[in-house]
Amino acid sequence: MAGRVGIVAGAGTLPRRLVDSCRAAGRDVFVLALEGAADPAAVSGVPHAWCRLGAAAQGLALLRENCVTDLVLAGGIRRPSLTALRPDWRAATLFARIGYRSLGDDGLLKAVVKELEQEGFRVLGADQLLEGATVPPGPLGRVRPDHQSQADIERGLRVARTLGALDVGQAVIVQQGLVLGLEAIEGTDELIRRCSTLRREGPGGVLVKVGKPGQEPRADRPTIGLHTIVLAAETGLRGIAVEAGATIVLDRDEVIRTVDRLGLFLVGLDRDSAPGQQAARRNRSGGNP
Repeated sequence: MAGRVGIVAGAGTLPRRLVDSCRAAGRDVFVLALEGAADPAAVSGVPHAWCRLGAAAQGLALLRENCVTDLVLAGGIRRPSLTALRPDWRAATLFARIGYRSLGDDGLLKAVVKELEQEGFRVLGADQLLEGATVPPGPLGRVRPDHQSQADIERGLRVARTLGALDVGQAVIVQQGLVLGLEAIEGTDELIRRCSTLRREGPGGVLVKVGKPGQEPRADRPTIGLHTIVLAAETGLRGIAVEAGATIVLDRDEVIRTVDRLGLFLVGLDRDSAPGQQAARRNRSGGNP
């Protein structure tokens, strides 16, 4: 019999989607909401407690007191400095062992997941609790990328892979072959806003978002929701390309209706057939498809 699900809730709508999905499936839920990150709406009407990000001992105790066996890390968290984090003894012990300052976000999340497993929790990915949540290969909706957008997607994919390999970010915006911006600590939505002031005349750019090579998929899957779709349209982007099978799309049906209404494309890039991979295979085979 499945045990109680604990949701460690950061920012955004994903934690609430998980609560609703678990309830619909008849699973008991407890939410550990992170102060300064989680939306109060995420814990409305559900057993929960609030906890400071650096208070690891308190957080673990709350999860055990509420009989949590399965654990999901969901929602965005801005990584603070050690001074701002104010780690308790439990967090300080972990950070000293793994080297908090020397690790990128992916390395830190891997260490946190490993620590939670050693504490006896079964760590799940959000996609394991959200049926049909990941983006399939190909276009979602009626709009398709044209030749220019395809070329921008290909360039963006190459840049995003390099960016992810350095454990920096997951997204890049390209317009007419020019890289307008790379995602860093600010997150995807702020990247879109920043690049809106850099756009050129002519056809708008594309947002390409993919997972980092070797990242911990249970803790940091790329996610697309309605807010990002609307923001992309407002800032003049022509569409969004994400990694199929690795990217979570929230409110999928509404997202498809919205991209159709706004005239944007949303396309899932298959890892084995994405434009950049196709080009690499053509180069290796001497130009033959």
